[in-house]
Amino acid sequence: MPRHIVIVEDEVAIAANYQEALQRQGFQVSHYIDRPSALQAFNEALPDLAIIDVGLGEEIEGGFDLCRQLRAQAPQLPIIFLTARDSELDMISGLRLGADDYLTKDISQAHMLARIVALFRRMDALQEPEQDAEENCLQRGALDINLDRMHARWQEQLLDLTVTELWIVHALAKHPGHVKNRQQLMDAANVVLDDNTITSHIKRIRKKFQQIDPEFRCIATAYGMGYRWQEASE
Repeated sequence: MPRHIVIVEDEVAIAANYQEALQRQGFQVSHYIDRPSALQAFNEALPDLAIIDVGLGEEIEGGFDLCRQLRAQAPQLPIIFLTARDSELDMISGLRLGADDYLTKDISQAHMLARIVALFRRMDALQEPEQDAEENCLQRGALDINLDRMHARWQEQLLDLTVTELWIVHALAKHPGHVKNRQQLMDAANVVLDDNTITSHIKRIRKKFQQIDPEFRCIATAYGMGYRWQEASE
């Protein structure tokens, strides 16, 4: 059964181009022009991936509102923003709301498809049974990650991580003390991100840990190099 992708885009011609490109790759694609119609469809059945524009008709930030609603409804559903709004503030806002990626409309179709395929590859990797169960379960102090169940806990409390965030935390915690640069984090997560996007994900991850533990300091910045997982006592 083909993967189902929903595009929420108020410009019909642009959406048609994306829809055609995705259908050529074998995806089932649905299109909605505004937040209410998309939200109604999501309430009836969730897709495998949502691609959302920020501005939707008269709602200047309708896409942000839709992402917030959708993320509350489906914490693990892959969400990508695809928009003409290329400011760093908009990108950070989108990632803070829980999007897995933020793309601008000047991206090539080939690049867009590569990002989508990479996101699905990570979903598949999380859902496939592993030969070694230990690889799927990781514990570092108060951190407990279970990739089979697609969740992480800190101090026995569930962390509401997206797919991308879960992979990043796993990549860092797997080798405590080792600095992971941007490329290594992308390789571990099977995703293509720029420096600002990685930084935004790290900030969001830290905030989620700090909501449980205000003293959380385990994700350290190695300036000019990357990030590393450090034990709480370091």
